[in-house]
Amino acid sequence: MAIKTATDATFEDLVLKADKPVVVDFWAVWCGPCRMVAPEMEKLAQKYEGSVDVVKVDIDANPVIQRQFNIMSIPTIAFFAPGKQPMGVVGFRPMEQLESQFGLAEYAAAATSQPNA
Repeated sequence: MAIKTATDATFEDLVLKADKPVVVDFWAVWCGPCRMVAPEMEKLAQKYEGSVDVVKVDIDANPVIQRQFNIMSIPTIAFFAPGKQPMGVVGFRPMEQLESQFGLAEYAAAATSQPNA
């Protein structure tokens, strides 16, 4: 599954109104550590395809989102679960650390246990 790219115009539909949890990578082209995060996001997108969406937001190109969520340092990885407050971590984290931080395994298990999943 490809990672989706959100913009100021599409963020609400792709993330805030999503019917499943979304991991958002706030990044910028000039950010070295952000390049280290990209492969980890690819792994998450593959592992959780169908149960968790992965979205990238270039903060330089989308200043409204950056201000709305008060993103001061990048990379910031945020987790948006429907009906819950978003959580985030700043800096590079390996996929496994993001999985445990955000409790992604429980969402994957829930998605596979649903009859229409």
